[in-house]
Amino acid sequence: MPFSAISLVSSVAGTAGVSGTTSIASTQGNQDDGASFGVALAGAVENVQTLQNTSNNLALKAVEGGVGDIASATIASTEAQVTLELVAAIRNKGIDAFTEIMRMQA
Repeated sequence: MPFSAISLVSSVAGTAGVSGTTSIASTQGNQDDGASFGVALAGAVENVQTLQNTSNNLALKAVEGGVGDIASATIASTEAQVTLELVAAIRNKGIDAFTEIMRMQA
């Protein structure tokens, strides 16, 4: 199975509880949008932890000689790294947006 950024983003979004796309107009009435973003981000962090655990287990097996295909350990490691970078980038953009909102004058 080839590794792609689109499948990675889909897997992060899928495990974070994000289903499909919604328009801005349909989400303006919800008061819990901040909470749902928090839940989505928490789900993404859990996904990162799961991927890192899988990567660590496969790396240990590879060192011990228990993995027949070293590519699976390499792919798991890359998936964990890219997912962590994606979650960090989303977090940084959220912080940047919050900082920009706080700079606005009323």
